[in-house]
Parts: sequence; structure tokens; C-alpha cells
Amino acid sequence: MGLLTRDEVAELALERPADVNAGAILRVLRVPPESAGQRVDVFVQSQLRNTSRTRARAIVEASAYSLAGRRLRPNDRVKAEDRIALWRAPFEEGDGEIELAIVYEDRELLAVDKPPLVTVHPTARYHKHTLIKQLELRRPNERLFLVHRLDRETSGILLIARTPEADRAFKRLFEDRSTGAALNIEKTYLAITWGVPKPGMIDLPLEADSENPLRVKMRVASAGTGQPARTELEVVEQRGGYALVRCHLHTGRQHQIRVHLAALGCPVVGDKLYGPDERLLARAADGLLDADDLARLELPRHALHAAHYRLTHPFTGAALDLAAPLPPDLVEFWRSRAT
Repeated sequence: MGLLTRDEVAELALERPADVNAGAILRVLRVPPESAGQRVDVFVQSQLRNTSRTRARAIVEASAYSLAGRRLRPNDRVKAEDRIALWRAPFEEGDGEIELAIVYEDRELLAVDKPPLVTVHPTARYHKHTLIKQLELRRPNERLFLVHRLDRETSGILLIARTPEADRAFKRLFEDRSTGAALNIEKTYLAITWGVPKPGMIDLPLEADSENPLRVKMRVASAGTGQPARTELEVVEQRGGYALVRCHLHTGRQHQIRVHLAALGCPVVGDKLYGPDERLLARAADGLLDADDLARLELPRHALHAAHYRLTHPFTGAALDLAAPLPPDLVEFWRSRAT
């Protein structure tokens, strides 16, 4: 992505155009040589994840400027090494505090039960109503470090280091786990699926779907290519055409569980990217989901929950057994499948 860093943006010393709201958030995009000649709206869409062409056009019309402060039009053409300034109004975020259950805490580690539909770290879309920002407000004298991430829609256990040394040590556990080279952390998720998958080990390599315009999608790679990915499935219960599935991760690839289950023909309920229609993801990001879309998804978020982590504490050597119960929205959905 051609997004400039905060330091690079600061060096440009851009003046806010007179017609831009004082609360607008500035992002600056650099045009790489391979994008030269594209329309501005096409280029902006390629740089913003989960954004439809219609939404990208609206963003350009509302917020795109040259570095000199000239408004850009969607059909303007970009040149190599151009800089496009997006002065975007801040997104509306949730109000009030996020309820956070502390699963475990010691001098090095904090484990929380992340609610669904809460972003972990500040992004272009979410700034204040994020898990990390909420924790920093409650712990103003503490510097916190994300050991790993969960998607906004995924609920469950999230590990946060409380010192730089702990951050490096705990991340090492996850890095080792991603390669399958170590067995010092066990990660178990619960998923509710459309259809009942066959229990056992899924051993399918994954790769980024470079042909997908959404730029966030993964896919199963051809044999001998991609990154190794292994998920062990256990069907806990089935009700009608749905299953409650326990997923044991043997590697830690992006979207691994969701891609593997979709590859079996049993995608996660509510999945906007790997479920009934990948276009639902862009429509959701643009706030354009209609009643028919919501009926197809059945849930406003994908039914995936980080339920159980077992790991060896890198400082104390203690065996940590961390668990987060299935959240109320998934409990209620599963209960309703029994009728």
C-alpha cells in the first residue's frame, strides 16, 4: 500500500484546505509507477481495503486533494509519485466504555476476552472506540503491546504484553507456532458453520488472493506453493444444517479457519468474505447491507470465537490455561437452531 507514515506526512507540512472540516483526518497516498494513468477513484479503491468502486468515488468527491490544495475529481488521472491527500471526516464510533473481561493478569501479561465487533487497534476507520485505546484510558501510566490480533468481528481471548521484553517473548511463541516449529502454545477456536464439516485435519496451504479486488482475501494455494496451514476440526454438536465446531490451530495463518471451513463447503455463519457472496464485505464497509443481505448472513458478524489458549509462560515457566466462554450472541444463535 502507498500510504505514507505519520512522519512522512508531517514532513510535507500540508495546510488544511479552507473548505475542510477542522476535525478531518489526513491520509496521504503515494502513487507507485505501476499505477500511473489510473483514474483517481480507481487508484483510491486499490489503496483502501474493503472499499467498493462506488464508495471510492464518493470518498474522492468528498475528500481528495492535491498537495497544493486543489480538489481532485474521480476521473482525474494519477501520475507516478503523485501524492493524494485524503482529508476525511472522522468516522462515527460507538459511545461509552467497552466491556472487557480480564481473563488473566500478571506483571508481564494481560489476557482479555474481546467482545465481538470491537476493533483491536486504532485504524483509519476506528480511532477511540478500540480495545487498546480503552485499555490505555483505564491504565494511563502503562504502555501496552498487542501480542497478536483478532479480526474486528471475532470474539475471544486476546493477549497483551505489559513490557517491551514481554512483547518480544510472547510474540516469539506465536511466530514459532505459525511455522509449526514449536508446540508451546495451543489455540482453540469455536465456530458455527453452515453445513457439517468432516472431522479431522485440514492440511491445505494458503496464499493471498492477488486477483481479488478487496485485497484482504486469502485462498487455498496449489500443492507445493503458499504457506503451510493445518487446522484440526472436531464437531461438538450439529443442529439441522448447522454445526458447532472446535478448531485446533496447528499453524496461524491469516483467516486460516475461515478459509479452511469454506474450502470444505461449510463456511462460518455470518462470514461476509468467505460465505455466500464476497461482495457483502464491501457493502458492509459502506453501510449498504439491506434486509436480504442480513437474512443471508443470519448474523451481523461471523460466528468465530477464540475460546481457549494453552501456553507456557516465557518468564515464569508456568502452564497457562486461558478460556473465554462462548459470547451471548453465539449462544443465542445456537440455542435458536434447536427449534
